[in-house]
Amino acid sequence: MEIKLIQNEYEKEIVDLILNIQQKEFNVPITLEDQPDLLNIKNFYFESGGCFLGAFIDGKLVGTIALVKFNAEDGAIRKMFVRKEYRGKDYSIAQQLLEQLIRYSEENGLKNLYLGTVTILQAALRFYERNNFITIPKESLPGDFPIMRPDNVFCHLQLNQTK
Repeated sequence: MEIKLIQNEYEKEIVDLILNIQQKEFNVPITLEDQPDLLNIKNFYFESGGCFLGAFIDGKLVGTIALVKFNAEDGAIRKMFVRKEYRGKDYSIAQQLLEQLIRYSEENGLKNLYLGTVTILQAALRFYERNNFITIPKESLPGDFPIMRPDNVFCHLQLNQTK
């Protein structure tokens, strides 16, 4: 498996992966129109100092994770998706994607990571809890946190500042 920074050149694969998981697997009421970031990855994620990572097996995109840097010290995790057939401990794709995103965040001076998700994604919530994220009330989010409409559960991770 290879994890690398990806941008608009993978737009079709990214949209296909994410929309299929959101709409078909989990019936999350979200469309491509609700997620304009997917059609402008370079500007939405990279311009502010964030990133978009893709996990590839045999040249096929099998997982994604993204970071939106929304102020000097805080970032939001977005677009954490792994194809169903590549989930779990056999591959550890989600774990490797998250660890690489955390390293990137720390190297770029972030002190906090936040994320929003939906209640139905219980396995995702357990995954974040195992990785030391703490569930927080919406009111505890920074005022400039970019909330997505369907999100109703929010988590926070304070990063280790080794510098």
